[in-house]
Amino acid sequence: MTSRNKILLVEDDPNFGSVLKNYLELNDYEVELCPDGMKGYEQFSSGKFDLCILDVMMPRKDGFSLARDIREKDKNIPIIFLTAKTMKDDMLSGFQAGADDYITKPFDSEVLLYKLKAVLKRSADKHHDSDQKEFDLGKFHFNYDHRTIKAGDSSQKLSPKEADLLRMLCIYKNELLPREKALKEIWGDDNYFNARSMDVFITKLRKYLKEDPSLDIINIHGKGFRLIDNAESMS
Repeated sequence: MTSRNKILLVEDDPNFGSVLKNYLELNDYEVELCPDGMKGYEQFSSGKFDLCILDVMMPRKDGFSLARDIREKDKNIPIIFLTAKTMKDDMLSGFQAGADDYITKPFDSEVLLYKLKAVLKRSADKHHDSDQKEFDLGKFHFNYDHRTIKAGDSSQKLSPKEADLLRMLCIYKNELLPREKALKEIWGDDNYFNARSMDVFITKLRKYLKEDPSLDIINIHGKGFRLIDNAESMS
């Protein structure tokens, strides 16, 4: 029997927090509930968790500040924000603080369960592949250390940023690579100018891969990019 995933739930509404904690426990998660950001950080620092669910508006330390503090200790742990707001600026602030996903109150409990499973799976996959340096893409072989894409006798040398971006796309292959994550990890900031720069690099990578029609890098408007390997997804 596999061990249950442990969740840190930080929510200042005691009624909502208790209901959500009980619901998650009924669905086989282990949950530690904290009433504010300060207590949440203390709990995170003293325990081992697989995922954090953070309310945004909290006393003493808001969810964004807590997420940034958590990210300083663990850059890989998945974080989902809970908020009653739907403002785009809040969502952007959440992703800038290191969010993996975002859900607004009130929400469908089934949707939350689906998101938890998806985020935990992505986290496990990325952790497993975090040291991977070589990838097979359709008819190409990508060597990250050598920064080369090879197909038969032909070889394309990549720039450092092209190699970094293609590696992230490979790790997320057939799944969404969030724009904010790529920008923060490769460019260090998700500002407008870096975003435009990344678009240029995406265009270059598409050009390199266009010889194989089973490969494509699609733009998910406002969200990110997806490297599609049709040969693999149909196998």
